[in-house]
Amino acid sequence: MSRQMLNLRQAAAHAHIDANELRHVAQRGEIEFSEHGGDLWFEHRALDEWAQRSLLAAGRREQVRRHMDILDEHRRSNTQDWRISPLFRTGGICLDIRAKAKAGMIRDMTDLAERTGLVYDTDLLFKELVAREEIASTAVGEGAAFLHPRFHDPFMFEESFVAYGRSARPVFFGAPNGEGTRHFFLVCSTDHEMHLHILSRLAVMTHATGFLERLAEVEDPDAAVSAIRDAEEELLG
Repeated sequence: MSRQMLNLRQAAAHAHIDANELRHVAQRGEIEFSEHGGDLWFEHRALDEWAQRSLLAAGRREQVRRHMDILDEHRRSNTQDWRISPLFRTGGICLDIRAKAKAGMIRDMTDLAERTGLVYDTDLLFKELVAREEIASTAVGEGAAFLHPRFHDPFMFEESFVAYGRSARPVFFGAPNGEGTRHFFLVCSTDHEMHLHILSRLAVMTHATGFLERLAEVEDPDAAVSAIRDAEEELLG
């Protein structure tokens, strides 16, 4: 895990927010920091963990703004295409998860990720998912939850992927509107920037496309992958 330290300007650019806003966040005690030479300094992984929580808790307009910032950054740096639909594998998709409660859903999603053969330490992944949910639920309303570990260990996964599980019935997972959740996405990324991008793209797709409605109707994993790909192309188009 990265222990790199970022100053206020670098941290704000990395989290895609205004530097003064990040200063206020730090002063309110929402994220740990240290102060040296008249500047604020943030540990890279702690900043990433806060940025993920902040993104999922943000309103639709702020999620779209951050998503556009990330896309603009990729364009400026000539980053390769970062579509997320190729990260979904049919072996990591289950359309009939039977868990009835949050703890069981976390275990079932961990087991689903393990089926891909890309997880090095399943027990560690489960513990990280539980720890993340104890901080705040990753359910964002509209029937979706975006599970992910708190921190990014590049050695936790062989490569980045996203597992998708559709529950047989709504599960109360802590959505802000109090409603049940049926669509569970487990983000497994080896790269912190890619991880934030995946969360951002999924959040915006949830608001701006009908892909959850499409996923509610698909009957096999291949159709689920197609629905996700079509929704992403709709968004980018």
